Amino acid sequence: MKKKIWLVISIIAFSCAMVIFVMLGIRHYRNLQAQKLYEEYAQKRQENIHQTAAPESSDVPLEIPVDFKSLKEDNPDIYAWITIPGTEIDYPVVQSSTDNAYYLNHSVDYEESSAGAIFTENYNSRDFSDFLTVLYGHNMKSGAMFAGLRNYEDNSFFETHRDVTIYTPDAIRKYRVFAAYVEDDRHLLYYYNQGQTPEDRRAFLDDAAARRDLQSIYDADVPVDENSRILTLSTCHRMGDHYRFLVHACLVEEIK
Repeated sequence: MKKKIWLVISIIAFSCAMVIFVMLGIRHYRNLQAQKLYEEYAQKRQENIHQTAAPESSDVPLEIPVDFKSLKEDNPDIYAWITIPGTEIDYPVVQSSTDNAYYLNHSVDYEESSAGAIFTENYNSRDFSDFLTVLYGHNMKSGAMFAGLRNYEDNSFFETHRDVTIYTPDAIRKYRVFAAYVEDDRHLLYYYNQGQTPEDRRAFLDDAAARRDLQSIYDADVPVDENSRILTLSTCHRMGDHYRFLVHACLVEEIK
């Protein structure tokens, strides 16, 4: 009787292990497929760079090195593109109008993926006109998505990777990184009331400047004030689920 019980237990344990193994395999496959898609998009963008250039005068139409028409045919939620030269961060940006959590576990092709996508919530406008725009991305062990942000904990990396570019169908926006630090998991847009008043904006700027310790980097020489437009890149951190690593950059040039 005991042998039969142990046999049943062994079969159940084996079956559970196989189910877990298959689920992990499916998850890994989906992540690989998502990364392959992102790499194909990035490659197409690199090809477009050699074919386009910023206009030399206002009479020349602005040429954007991103084929947004093609991207939007794949997914209408794609509305921007982020790239940080010298890093692996080179991705389309999405925003769902109905579910702010959708792209936490879905790639831009609507497939389930633990890597998710680089996205903003619908509290932010799509023209990057808000005082504070927050882009979210997972910190993947593979180095994908926003994993590269963790390099900003190093001073030398911070100093040599200060430029962030955001492309939209009608503009090129260039940002300058001025801060990088670990923060708790507060919802920034809620916490600072979406920067609706000068007081809200000043509170955000003061808090960012106050993060001056061994785990934080802040460049006071970058001019930011209540009229600035701040881009915040947010990802999870090794300290735990209740912490985020933030990289702040301010808009320094907008080409339309």
